Amino acid sequence: MAFLDGVYYGNPLWLWLLALAIVVVQTLASRTKTDLDDFLVDLVRQTRLFFLAIVALYAGTLALQLPPTATTVVGRLTLLALFLQLGFWGNAGVTYWVTRTAKRKLELEKDASTATTIRALGLLGRIVLWTILLLLALDNLGIEVTSLIAGLGIGGIAIALAVQNILGDLFASLSIVLDKPFVIGDFIIVDDFLGTVEKIGLKTTRIRSLYGEQLIFSNKDLLQSRIRNYKRMNERRIVFTFGVVYETPYEKLQAIPQMVRQIVEAQPQVRFDRAHFKAYGDFSLIFEVVYYMLVPDYTVYMDTQQAINLALYKKFAEEGIQFAYPTQTLYLKPQPLGIKGEGPAS
Repeated sequence: MAFLDGVYYGNPLWLWLLALAIVVVQTLASRTKTDLDDFLVDLVRQTRLFFLAIVALYAGTLALQLPPTATTVVGRLTLLALFLQLGFWGNAGVTYWVTRTAKRKLELEKDASTATTIRALGLLGRIVLWTILLLLALDNLGIEVTSLIAGLGIGGIAIALAVQNILGDLFASLSIVLDKPFVIGDFIIVDDFLGTVEKIGLKTTRIRSLYGEQLIFSNKDLLQSRIRNYKRMNERRIVFTFGVVYETPYEKLQAIPQMVRQIVEAQPQVRFDRAHFKAYGDFSLIFEVVYYMLVPDYTVYMDTQQAINLALYKKFAEEGIQFAYPTQTLYLKPQPLGIKGEGPAS
């Protein structure tokens, strides 16, 4: 197999063959419907050139008589390259599992809550993976890991005090993932800001507002705010008022609540609650109407309210009932004109 070590255009033959194999496998994988072969291609992509070069160097040293020091250095270098490469492969595996599972939960099962948890578990999995590989690498290099962990524990306290704001956001992120006050895809209102949750990160949560810009909130500050989650609304309670003029006859005033009831109940996905003559206003007789939308969609609500308003306008026009608008009536009391008399003659 010595011919594989022949150099052509600056690269050995085995490296050219490996590159050709990657191109062929990637081309075939892109034409299939399954994603397992795509995952295998991604693993090949994650194979770093430095790893292949170090493995080739180690294999070459097996046929040589080297000093013990050189053998030890090459062995440890190969070991470090192996652990690092395992980290890249493991990271690709975690990414594949998170992407595939979260996509299935979102597209097929419409379960955004579980998808959010899966993404958080993926991040936690990457941290655990690299931590384990680091400890294994240090242990194989002859470093006392037990004392190192103990030292890190003491130093961790000082670091925690220095980065307590970051840790606060981190724990808030875990709280969001576990408690799920909202998940990706939910429409929420935070103080005067509103939008759809796009990403829940370790430090910040990102929301796409109705105006198009991205809003970024610190996780800690977000949990300390009052959050209204409209995605979890089952019903929408609607209250609206209107006024009619004071000149409206008594019989018409009595009939208005029943007119409103018939109009509201004629709308789909609506449950009528009440309609009452509420109060005497400054320039109108005020009626209050309450009903429930049985679906939370805001556009459906606005379509329904528009239909109710148009129907009320048409019905009142037929009945001769006038809607009130701001007016003011002035009543002028005429004063008798006095006649200026002449004084007595002198």
